[in-house]
Amino acid sequence: MNQIQVKMDDATLRGVYANMMQVAHNREEFVLDFMNVLPPTGVVNARVIVSPGHLKRIAQALADNLKRYEESFGEIKLAEAPAESFGFAPKTN
Repeated sequence: MNQIQVKMDDATLRGVYANMMQVAHNREEFVLDFMNVLPPTGVVNARVIVSPGHLKRIAQALADNLKRYEESFGEIKLAEAPAESFGFAPKTN
C-alpha cells in the first residue's frame, strides 16, 4: 500500500468547535455545514462538500468508530433536543 504525505497548517490542526450541523444535498453532492451556535447567533465555521459515495464511506467510518468508542467507554446517551426551536435566516442590514 502506498503512503500519502498529508500536510496540515496550524489553524486547521487546532480545529474548530461545532455544536450543530446542517446537511443539504443534490444529485451530485452533499454539503455539511458545521456551526457553533449560541442563540441568538451562530457562525458556520466549516463547510465540507463531498460526493454521495464518499459520504456513505464517511457514515460507515463514523458508525464503526462510534461502536468501538462505546465498546471501550460505554454507551453515549443522546442529548435532549432543545426546548425551543430556532431557524436560520440571512443577515439583513
